[in-house]
Amino acid sequence: MAKALIIGAGGVASVAIHKCCQNSEVFDDICIASRTLSKCDAIKAQLEGKTKTKISTAQVDANHVDELVKLIESYRPDVVLNLALPYQDLTIMEACLATKTNYVDTANYEPEDTAKFEYSWQWAYRKKFEEAGITALLGSGFDPGVTGVFSAYAMKHHFDEIHYIDILDCNAGDHGYPFATNFNPEINIREVSAKGSYWEDGHWVETEPMEIKRVYNFPEVGPKDMYLLHHEELESLALNIKGIKRIRFFMTFGQSYLTHLKCLENVGMTSIKPILFEGKEIVPLQFLKAVLPDPASLGPRTKGKTNIGCIFQGVKDGKPKNYYLYNVCVHEECYAEVGSQAISYTTGVPAMIGAMMLATGVWNKPGVHNIEEFDPDPFMDALNKFGLPWKESFDPELVD
Repeated sequence: MAKALIIGAGGVASVAIHKCCQNSEVFDDICIASRTLSKCDAIKAQLEGKTKTKISTAQVDANHVDELVKLIESYRPDVVLNLALPYQDLTIMEACLATKTNYVDTANYEPEDTAKFEYSWQWAYRKKFEEAGITALLGSGFDPGVTGVFSAYAMKHHFDEIHYIDILDCNAGDHGYPFATNFNPEINIREVSAKGSYWEDGHWVETEPMEIKRVYNFPEVGPKDMYLLHHEELESLALNIKGIKRIRFFMTFGQSYLTHLKCLENVGMTSIKPILFEGKEIVPLQFLKAVLPDPASLGPRTKGKTNIGCIFQGVKDGKPKNYYLYNVCVHEECYAEVGSQAISYTTGVPAMIGAMMLATGVWNKPGVHNIEEFDPDPFMDALNKFGLPWKESFDPELVD
């Protein structure tokens, strides 16, 4: 039996909380904490009477280490699951260090005032976490997260060396809005409007935003336009996968989304530089977030499927081998089960599984580690059990 402190009360957190409650054999006690207590209480109200898991709530500002420490010390969880904003990763890690508590997140740190995300800030905590005897598990969502577990699984079971990885993220869901984002608009737009990059022959190759486009025929979805982006798991996989020569990340976007985004960029609405408006400083992107639909509200409207996975090319027993591992998720089924669309579902389920791996001691490696550094098999089994069954192909269509 384990106790989990879940920080955050958005769409992903709601899914992870539902999944903890389905998994009451492990999580018999959870605490939901957020800056807005009413959001925590609303999730608790949805689940009470439907689970054996004891649920409590708390108000906390995750920007303040002292508030976090006080909450962790009073609740004494086995693991802290950080589903707040990426800007708050370091304060939550500091609080976990101070209280010697295991830590899990789904996205790497990025400073609020700079559209730049990388692992260096969190990797800097390795020695401190080792000395404290606790584990920080970084990137336990889908991408990053399951994509890293897929890579470790492919390495363990199918390859002697992996030379090429293409990570493909397809959302073929339709929510009916002319323009909306499937997760936090601020984070989503910062990610998409940044320059792209990929890892090749030991160095980064930078591209202009949306410069590289491919069309891919996704299983169970069909052909979709996809674009090369920078994504954080490229950074850790380049270090942790033996024999790697190139890693790329592609995400699908419809033309309507790209047209709206370009218009918003052209008029300055995606800027993170503060401007003065009627005597007050505002950040245009934060204002845009306020007027766009809340991603948590998209669940009942969204129809269709996602397909996220990895295509591996490498060598086994001296012979070339191709292998494709992927998951297909249905938006309507996710909403029927936990009241969310598939984007939140595909992140929230692996978040719960990562927390379970640490809380039960199945994964135990003091320090700060990315998800592909652990044995993938128990995580892969849990994906099948908790709603994200994986599929494989040994003759996939490759990306040129």
